[in-house]
Amino acid sequence: MDLVVARPEGLYCPPGDFYIDPWRPVARAIITHAHSDHARVGHGHYLAHVASAGVLRGRLGEITLQTVEYGEVITQQGVRISLHPAGHVLGSAQVRIEWQGEVWVASGDYKVEVDPTCTPFEAVRCHTFITESTFGLPIYRWPTPARLMAEVQQWWAENAAAGRPSVVGAYAFGKAQRLLAGLDASTGPLVVHGAVEAVNQSYRAAGVALPETRLASDCSATELKRALVVAPPSALGSPWMKRFPNASDAFASGWMLVRGARRRRGVDRGFVMSDHADWPGLQSAIKATGAQRVIVTHGSVPVMVRWLTEQGLQAEGFRTEYEGEGGSEADTAAAPEAPTEGEAA
Repeated sequence: MDLVVARPEGLYCPPGDFYIDPWRPVARAIITHAHSDHARVGHGHYLAHVASAGVLRGRLGEITLQTVEYGEVITQQGVRISLHPAGHVLGSAQVRIEWQGEVWVASGDYKVEVDPTCTPFEAVRCHTFITESTFGLPIYRWPTPARLMAEVQQWWAENAAAGRPSVVGAYAFGKAQRLLAGLDASTGPLVVHGAVEAVNQSYRAAGVALPETRLASDCSATELKRALVVAPPSALGSPWMKRFPNASDAFASGWMLVRGARRRRGVDRGFVMSDHADWPGLQSAIKATGAQRVIVTHGSVPVMVRWLTEQGLQAEGFRTEYEGEGGSEADTAAAPEAPTEGEAA
């Protein structure tokens, strides 16, 4: 028996009678992380890593939530379940399932780069590995974190010297905190949209060190001219931007590696930054599991399946409703679960 199968509600474990990141309401759901394409309302019981609790409750409201630490084992109908670091965002986890000597791991979203704002990815040995492939093409190879932050810092410094605010569009949960944690605040104030600040509070409550951040309403016009502003991408084209006259804007995403993506976004700069594994990262992560069977979920599924088959592995794809780093910006929009700046002030 396969330990995980695809159902209309989501990825289902038949012997344990639970789902992993289901997209339709179910009785029991294991949530790999709190991005909205993986954590949805309506489930009877939620299981997630303890560090996810703040963001999950902030986004989903009152839910029946059970939390566990990484590596802690619980049993559901004879199935041993444990969560292991995915390195994607705060509290993100891979789900290890063991039943009758068979071990499967569902990765959720993950990255292999070390990130100071979340626990690093941990390879988990298994027989079958269910992997994402958001950036599962050979062209996707990320710059080092040091190089990325140096590029952002230089852009900010040049704008500040010219008296221009620097506004970066970045997902409110994950990318925004990585940016803030990696920057030298001596250049000017770090200003955030209310949706970003709401998530910052959950990070700080979980013990993650972030620099001081302020709302635009708490800054003078002079201070804003030297500020680096982090906001959801959906805010870049909204009336909220009127408080930053003559701003230079940017977008942080893995898609910025593709020619023309920045032009379509209509921003001054594009920074290649993703919370997902790039092509070498996917390859190394899959190899480290030792799995002989690999099931690919969202992203470049046919390409990844073909490459895995060429490596001598048994490979196939699952149809899912996960968006990866897609274009809907569901995780960056303020409504309904994330407050506007006024609500967070």
